[in-house]
Amino acid sequence: MSHKRKFSTLLAVLLLSVLMNPVAAQTKPKRTDAGGPVPQSVLWVGNSFFYYNNSMHNFLINLARAADAQARPRGTSVTISGSGIDWHDMESYFRPNGIGRYSFVGDNEIVFNKPGRQFDAVIMMDCSQCPIHPQLKATFHEFAKKHGDTVIKNGARPILFMSWAYKDKPDMIKALAEEYTIAANNNDMLVIPAGLAFAKAIGRRPDLEFYQPDKRHPSLLGTYLAASTTYAALYGKSPIGNTYIAGIDAATAAFLQTVAWDTVQEFYGR
Repeated sequence: MSHKRKFSTLLAVLLLSVLMNPVAAQTKPKRTDAGGPVPQSVLWVGNSFFYYNNSMHNFLINLARAADAQARPRGTSVTISGSGIDWHDMESYFRPNGIGRYSFVGDNEIVFNKPGRQFDAVIMMDCSQCPIHPQLKATFHEFAKKHGDTVIKNGARPILFMSWAYKDKPDMIKALAEEYTIAANNNDMLVIPAGLAFAKAIGRRPDLEFYQPDKRHPSLLGTYLAASTTYAALYGKSPIGNTYIAGIDAATAAFLQTVAWDTVQEFYGR
């Protein structure tokens, strides 16, 4: 074989490797679980990346219920359009008789929850580029700690949610993964690698659409992938074979479930 042909073969192998595993976090996460029992009541604090497609917390609840008919998970989404992590008043979310005091179940039946702590965990996300923006990066780290301390003080567990890169700026994920992982490590938090799952899924199936036309917000596939990654991270169980597929065709849902599980396994080194 000529040197030119050997070089071409090597280049092809390297390119295939990049496509199969497009990005990984440089800094490794110290925490690989949320700590303690699986949280059954979760507060989601973030922005429109969470509330698109009827809110990501509903997807997680449906995945959990499909996996265990006896499960009674609850989720509440507190989101502000376009918000950064510093826009949220975390202390107010834990005020007595405030958020989570009652829930609507069944045929709009109101159930009053027991007084006291209403949430086992809080999943937090900053704005889409805040953790890597030169003017806002320090604010991200400041409020990851500040809000994390508030959550812990109120008896819940803080968790960070790693968002994804813009469709037309895929290299964003490298810096996002790094900053989210560093912030989680500095504050003993679990970080959910949803952004890395996006990158992996796009690398494997570039024909699928994970974004809205604005190239930022998630499509139905994107929200389902992120929720499946959250399920795998929080529950420590594979979503592969889960019967809740959110109206997505079975083959595509199975692909997304597999990507979510692969991403979590690789990221946490399980």
